[in-house]
Amino acid sequence: MLKVLRPAIARVLTPAGQLLARTPVTPNALTIIGTIGMSAGALTLFPTGHLFAGVMVCTGFVLTDMLDGTLARIKGTTGKFGAFLDSTMDRIADAAVFVGLAIWFLRGGHDNVLAGVAVFCLVAGAMVSYAKARAESLGLTCDVGFAERTERLLIALVSTGLAGLGVPYVLPIGLWFLAAASAFTFGQRVHAAWRSARDLAAADGDAPTGSATAAGDDSGVAGPVAEHQDVRPGG
Repeated sequence: MLKVLRPAIARVLTPAGQLLARTPVTPNALTIIGTIGMSAGALTLFPTGHLFAGVMVCTGFVLTDMLDGTLARIKGTTGKFGAFLDSTMDRIADAAVFVGLAIWFLRGGHDNVLAGVAVFCLVAGAMVSYAKARAESLGLTCDVGFAERTERLLIALVSTGLAGLGVPYVLPIGLWFLAAASAFTFGQRVHAAWRSARDLAAADGDAPTGSATAAGDDSGVAGPVAEHQDVRPGG
């Protein structure tokens, strides 16, 4: 949904990327630094109730992580491993955010239901990303999604930050909305993959659906793993 902003974001980040290109810093290093910093901030500050401070730390490292694709393009070090590493690290950072919130609800927030909603957001977000990666690995078209990673992270961090500033009800509303949006997006992608498989089968004269293991096992992803603003090639 926020894909339209990516060219503008890339233009804003380009000057910083050009400065970093003069240093020994690599895109992969930025990816790892961003993930470690964001995970550390979320897992240390959210559980202790420092919600606004945690959001500020996470936001800072999100911006750092966003530079990796820009730096890779400027340095000419794009490659498939960079895209793989970036997507994998994104899953770790996302997990840290929602685990941190879940711990806060269980300990300081005293709300087991919202802790469960936070865990659901984590699982649903991972399934949204996996559905696209698995579909594309099978040659299916699955480039749809109401709430992709950028939107999910934005909703989570904004609602958490406002809650940290004392705005009432904003975090429960944000998490429930995110849970619904993530589930809807997962359904969108499953449907898009089914339509793509049906169309391919019709074009080939095959049956519209195949077995779960027709193109591999039911858990592996053999092809692109990418739901990121910059599917950058290496680093």
